[in-house]
Amino acid sequence: MSGDEMNPAAVPQPVEDVQGDGRWMSQHTRFVQECKDAEPDVLFVGDSMIQLMQQYDVWREVFSPLHALNFGIGGDTTCNVLWRLQNGELENIRPKVVVLWVGTNNYTHTAEQVAGGILAIAQLLTSRLPKAKIVVLGLLPRGERPNPLREKNAAVNGYLRSKLPRLIQAQFLDVSGDFVHSDGTIVPQDMFDFLHLTPTGYRTIAKPLSDLLLQILEETPEERRASLV
Repeated sequence: MSGDEMNPAAVPQPVEDVQGDGRWMSQHTRFVQECKDAEPDVLFVGDSMIQLMQQYDVWREVFSPLHALNFGIGGDTTCNVLWRLQNGELENIRPKVVVLWVGTNNYTHTAEQVAGGILAIAQLLTSRLPKAKIVVLGLLPRGERPNPLREKNAAVNGYLRSKLPRLIQAQFLDVSGDFVHSDGTIVPQDMFDFLHLTPTGYRTIAKPLSDLLLQILEETPEERRASLV
């Protein structure tokens, strides 16, 4: 994809209210209000993989004690997250870390475009929150057996590994390694519908993620400044 070519996965846009109940915009409005009332150290933003995390004990036990906010909306693409962040979801808050997990719903975009959309979000976050670290979670494999979407998500992760280091504040964390068994299958004990994580699945990703978050949060201000130079 050439530098002057518009990436459709990096175009901010709200979700079209095809169902007519306004739920997506209502969630966005709630998040904007939470920005006025909360002082999070960690902001989680993304799609249903982020949203569902707070339904399980792992959120209450591991992430909520870190003074975390959860701005996940099921079905969101990179375009939707970009729009939300540009329209109030970063106002009045100064988190020390932002965890970004989005991209698996970008069905109409190529792997390179999806990675570009994720990078666009990371760039927005670094410009709006210059003192924050950005943790970009790699996309998980999906589907019970090998399939093209698995291959696409793996390709997205490959692009992110290559390009994300250009953003000094951001780092890539791949949490996908433990879900595909030796015969190529994913089991419902980890992903109940072969996409969304079970409590066991969230426990699997919580350990490396929480270890990284604690490491970042325990840095002294001097260490944090040095790491951003």
